[in-house]
Amino acid sequence: MLMFVLVMVAVVVVIVAAVLVIGFGQRGGRGLEKRFGPEYGHAVQLHGGDAKAAEAELGERVRRHGSLEERSLTPDLRERYRAQWARIQENFVESPDKAVAEADMLLSRLAEDRGFPPGDQFDDQMAALSVHHSEHVRGYRDLHATAQGRGSTEEMREAMIRARGLVTALTTGQPAPSARHRPHHREGRDAAPQAPGGHHAKGSTL
Repeated sequence: MLMFVLVMVAVVVVIVAAVLVIGFGQRGGRGLEKRFGPEYGHAVQLHGGDAKAAEAELGERVRRHGSLEERSLTPDLRERYRAQWARIQENFVESPDKAVAEADMLLSRLAEDRGFPPGDQFDDQMAALSVHHSEHVRGYRDLHATAQGRGSTEEMREAMIRARGLVTALTTGQPAPSARHRPHHREGRDAAPQAPGGHHAKGSTL
């Protein structure tokens, strides 16, 4: 009888432990998905649909970079970055390749000035940015890819538009407004890059 009771107790302990482990894993997964947003889906895709492997990687990113404190920019440096970005956008019309390359280098330097890993360690810089600016890292990733010569003019234009969200977040300390809150037409320094020929491609106005 005593042996039966001991066996039952052991079974109950194993079941409770399993339930707790599963529940913790689910909460951890939901927490990571909420924290990383679209970047969570990107990580799962990179791991061939393996959510557990993706969550392990994202958890490692948080462990390594979660305590990073972003440095403030001086007012002069902030305005310099904004002016440089505006100039790059204007030059996109005449030379998309050059503009994208310059935009990639600007974001690399800007992130480093804000306290993120240096740009020559792109993967590490991207991982840290994804922890603190997950909504905007896709634009930087796409921009970096097109700067390596992987993308059409239209893809470069779209990458420039998406990357602007990270530029805004890093120069203001605030996230860029979502698409549904942006004005339909913007002129001047914040205007979207135009396709060669001086015309906005479809969907380019923000």
